[in-house]
This record gives sequence, structure tokens and C-alpha cells, in this order.
Amino acid sequence: METTETKVLVLEDESSIRSFVRINLKRGGFQVIEAETGEEALDIVKRETDIRIALLDVMLPTSCSGFDVCRELRKLYPHIGIIMLTAKGQDHDKVEGFESGADDYVTKPFSPVELVARVQALLRRMGSVSTSQETDHDEQRSGPFCISMDTRKFYKNNVLIELTPTEFSIMKLFMDSPNKSISRDDILNEVWGRHYMGDLKIVDVNIRRIRQKIEDQPSQPQYIETVWGFGYLWKKE
Repeated sequence: METTETKVLVLEDESSIRSFVRINLKRGGFQVIEAETGEEALDIVKRETDIRIALLDVMLPTSCSGFDVCRELRKLYPHIGIIMLTAKGQDHDKVEGFESGADDYVTKPFSPVELVARVQALLRRMGSVSTSQETDHDEQRSGPFCISMDTRKFYKNNVLIELTPTEFSIMKLFMDSPNKSISRDDILNEVWGRHYMGDLKIVDVNIRRIRQKIEDQPSQPQYIETVWGFGYLWKKE
């Protein structure tokens, strides 16, 4: 996998952890840019416009938390990949991270292999690496929606809807399987990978975010139907 040119921002206030992350990401072929505070991280991203992935520590000593940085990055740069670094057992941090727009999370303490694997998996979802799921059709349509694999953009009635890399992957999966119930486990496996160690909450939070963006009435979804006790179904008109 070619990762030499991929820039990764690491926001972590503890220098020892930041150094550990930097060393292992560099070994994985990534270019690492470090930040100690949330304010510094935002300034860096505004200058370094080609940063592809941001690793954000949740707990920071300043008023600008990892969640605040995540929300701001997602608002300003919807296509950047975001992974939250959370404390062990803090499930509420994971949920808040997803709600803030994160694509994934890694729980401390984490292994170098897991960290690099998570970054590489997110890059695949962002389209940096071709996968076996790609088809020869660059553009797909479903009712008022159009998804372009070439530009990695998603439209409703020809109006661009900004999706995160993970949301885009979920929509691609749905539009590849119209009117078919897909289990949460299958969504997790197909989007996050079969060796993903997270839980199913990440699927539900992402579906909720997508509904807010594409449904006319998110509380009464017309396109993404819930299959109770199982998963979801993309309803093709």
C-alpha cells in the first residue's frame, strides 16, 4: 500500500503518547504532523490543506476538546478522515465522537498494528486504495440520488450533499443493494472491515447522521428504513 504522501495530523497533549504514535505511523509510511492543543491543530489544518487523516485525543487540558476540533474539522473539511483516541471503557466518548462526525475511534492503550490498520482502513473508505467492491460504473442513480465514485460526491436532486468518508461508503453499500435488508453486522464488516473491533453503535450513529442529511423528514425516513432487530434497507423508488 502506497502511503508515503499521506499526511496524518496527530493531536495529543501527552508528548510520550504523541511520540509513540508518530514513530509507528512513520514506520507505516505516513507523514506525521503533530499538535499539542486543539487550537494548534485547527491552525495546522488550515495551513496544511492536504492533510488526509486527523487523529484526535478526546481529553485535552485546554477549553478546546477533541470533540470541538472534530466538529470544526467536519464543518470546514467534510472529506477529511477523523479517528478519535478515547480512554478505555469510556463508551460515551465513542458515541459523542461519532455524533461529532468522527469516522472511527481507537481505545487507549492501543497497539501499533491496530493504529496503523485503522488509518489504512479509513484511507480505503476514503478512496485512496481501490477495493474489490469497486465496479466499472463511476456513477449510480437511485430515485433523486446520484453517487459518483470518480469524484466521490453524492447528490440529491442534483444538489451536493457533503458526506464523511464513512457515510459515503455506507451510501455506496446501500445503493449497490437496493430494496435489500442489510444487517448491522454486514454493514460493519463491509464498511469498517471484518477485523474491526468496535461495536454496532457506530453503525446506528452513522445512519442517524445520514438521515439528517438526506431525508426530508429524518424522524420518518423515506429512503433508509429500519429493519427492527436486524439492520437497514435502502428503499429504491
